Amino acid sequence: MTMDNPMIKAQGITKSFGTLQVLRGIDLSVEKGEVVSIVGPSGAGKTTLLQILGTLDKPDAGSVQLNGQDIGSLSQAKLARFRNQQIGFVFQFHQLLPEFTALENVMIPAFIGGADKRKARRRATELLRFIGLADRLGHKPRELSGGEKQRVAVARALVNNAAVVMADEPSGSLDTRNKEELHKLFFSLRDTFGQTFIIVTHDESLAKTTDRTIRLRDGMIEM
Repeated sequence: MTMDNPMIKAQGITKSFGTLQVLRGIDLSVEKGEVVSIVGPSGAGKTTLLQILGTLDKPDAGSVQLNGQDIGSLSQAKLARFRNQQIGFVFQFHQLLPEFTALENVMIPAFIGGADKRKARRRATELLRFIGLADRLGHKPRELSGGEKQRVAVARALVNNAAVVMADEPSGSLDTRNKEELHKLFFSLRDTFGQTFIIVTHDESLAKTTDRTIRLRDGMIEM
């Protein structure tokens, strides 16, 4: 796929941990509004690649551009701010803070970014309503189902209008019904807001529904 102005462009990404080379020269582009899945056997380098694309880790070699920004050129402070403003994360286990309500959990990235409290509350409320949790704003994580908690995590990822959402096994801990609802939500967000998603998954049914599937094996993209 040829892209003149991709949302993400990674070139020559390599990564080793000790003597183990996990990524062996990854070239990858993702267009704005694409829903892309990354699949492959355990140990193929999927999560490592996602963490590098999401600025949570640095490659040993290669470059990553995200939304026009060469992230390798940023200082730690600028990188943290860029990550907060441009990237949303959804993990297998929602990682909500148990002492805060659904609404408060969604607002946290906005507060970290210095947003006005009223604007953050309004944006978080809009997102929770959009994803079908209007009646759960004041509930704490222990009062939510697994599917509801993961949808709150999706709203949290979007509260700062992230350019791209990085999801690592987002439906891995869910039952079939909640898994299907979460997958539908990703596409609804893409269709409504033009949201870009990169999803690491073992779920072939999810991978088949995405715009494009990237298969990793032994740290390389299968051609």
